[in-house]
Amino acid sequence: MEMQAARKGESGQMTVERIKRDRVLEDDGKKAILVVSFGTSYEGQRRDAIGAVERAVGRAFPGWEIRRAFTSQMIINHLREKGEDQTDNVEEALKRLLRDGYRVAAVQPTHVMNGLEYDKMMAAVRAHEAQFDAIYCGSPLLNSISDYEKTAEALARVTGEFQDGRTAIVCMGHGTEHEANQVYGRMESCFKKLGMENFFIGTVEARPSLEDVMAKVQRQDYERVILLPLMIVAGDHANNDMAGGEDSWKRAFEKSGCRVECVLRGMGEYGDIQQIFVEHVHQAIRGGL
Repeated sequence: MEMQAARKGESGQMTVERIKRDRVLEDDGKKAILVVSFGTSYEGQRRDAIGAVERAVGRAFPGWEIRRAFTSQMIINHLREKGEDQTDNVEEALKRLLRDGYRVAAVQPTHVMNGLEYDKMMAAVRAHEAQFDAIYCGSPLLNSISDYEKTAEALARVTGEFQDGRTAIVCMGHGTEHEANQVYGRMESCFKKLGMENFFIGTVEARPSLEDVMAKVQRQDYERVILLPLMIVAGDHANNDMAGGEDSWKRAFEKSGCRVECVLRGMGEYGDIQQIFVEHVHQAIRGGL
């Protein structure tokens, strides 16, 4: 085996690590996948978006226990105070796995990017990784060129009914002060590369802003705007900032003279997006092979 690995350009150490990994995975011991989301106070989206990703992962890994964690402590506290949900944060979830006898785990985020929430998740994993025999961490939604392309194609499919040559598709992202905010520019460039000229991106809390995306749409004289969240869940930002009242994106585009329709579905509801996360779990566990 070592000689075969050497021919492929791998070091002996990499071969040893791969053998150890394979032995751990082939063991009949308890294994778990912790699916980590930002979280939402919208019960329907916990079921239909976050839950849908978890169920897709569960179908792909039938021998693994599927667990949930949120990174937003504010949402966790809110749900606990209302008695609606007892979801753990990442540290609590990892400690619970250890108490329950799990020593092999994969951690798969449903975050869109390698931003602040992903960093928070990874800090918790690093604090506890030594207590596991093996722990594997998957990538967020947008990590590779293939991820961008698959996400763009998924959005093209779910908006196909709106394509009439006079409609702009505007995706609302969250936005962040983290350097990972560049994913939005990359995503829009991917749209253009794939010929999706009527797709645009704006963010709630960073750039490109609502004003930026409105200027692009207005330059091309679109008659109708379809707004949809570039987020895993259609939560507060989608329902209020995007589709809400006087200060919403919907109202801003209406004032500019466009007809506006809002799609209140989180990306976690789309089967193609779920499959990207499933692939990321496979890549993490099998080292991308």
